[in-house]
Amino acid sequence: MSLHRVIYVSDAAEIAATSLLTLVDILGASERNNRRDHITGVLILHSGKFLQWVEGARLDLDRLMARISRDPRHKNLVVLSDLPITERTFPDWFMAQVQADPPIVGKLSATLTPKDADEVEQLMRSAALAHAAH
Repeated sequence: MSLHRVIYVSDAAEIAATSLLTLVDILGASERNNRRDHITGVLILHSGKFLQWVEGARLDLDRLMARISRDPRHKNLVVLSDLPITERTFPDWFMAQVQADPPIVGKLSATLTPKDADEVEQLMRSAALAHAAH
């Protein structure tokens, strides 16, 4: 099975941006679905923006991205990166929520495009490693 990684950003619809209950619901459903589909990853929600890194088989990621693109809690979805990988970065995290550190906050205040993918990947990796250390 070949593995892929997708990193995307989207605007959270009003209720998703402001409701802790909605975020808890998203994380719970994501963990259940990702466990079932063998997808791992990290989610950051900050100032009305979702930033997510997901890893898994191509078919499973395609189904996930189709669900997300239809989800009314997401608007203006932009795939920043979609690449084959040799191993998972977060093999034990079916869906971890990571806090946005200052560099990510700065990035999320701008309009992200695929040209930002390498920098976003490094920032997310650093934030996730800091999260794992706690």
